[in-house]
Amino acid sequence: MREATVKRVTKETEIEISINLDGSGKYEVETDIPFLTHMLELFSKHGLFDLKVKATGDVDVDHHHLIEDVGIVLGEAVKKALGDKRGINRYGFFTLPMDETLVSVAIDLSGRPYFVYKGFPEMATLMGIEFDLFREFWKSFAFSLSCNLHINCHYGLNLHHMAEGTFKCVARALRVAVEIDERAKGIPSTKGVL
Repeated sequence: MREATVKRVTKETEIEISINLDGSGKYEVETDIPFLTHMLELFSKHGLFDLKVKATGDVDVDHHHLIEDVGIVLGEAVKKALGDKRGINRYGFFTLPMDETLVSVAIDLSGRPYFVYKGFPEMATLMGIEFDLFREFWKSFAFSLSCNLHINCHYGLNLHHMAEGTFKCVARALRVAVEIDERAKGIPSTKGVL
């Protein structure tokens, strides 16, 4: 089983995340931000990742520190669970409709971080959360995982649908990328390392 646990403690947040990439979508998620809790549950369910999250932080100051740091720790946990990435698909992509919203995600577990995030509103709030903090979440996730992550919202009206569609879509794309390809031998790169 490809599993990992990562803990991060700062003066602003305390986070522990355990993930099993070969799970069945079971989750135990507790954060100080109920909407973030729900999004991580969706990520687990749709990626078929077993996920345990315990995350507290200075949400009395703002939501930024906790949301960004959870993204960092989740990316680190996935990276640790992947090990040397032997036999994985490496690439994953998915397009997900959620009512009036359509989101596409493409991911490359290349070991080279890059992040693209397009089509989302910047100056908006959802459940008291600055919507742009989800960009910070996914950027932190991509850089700590050292992956190439492209997230595009083609269109949408409802902020909840945009956020939820993104978490589900990244989970589905990542699920494909981390799966073992039985025909593949070794590392999926001519370099011999990812």
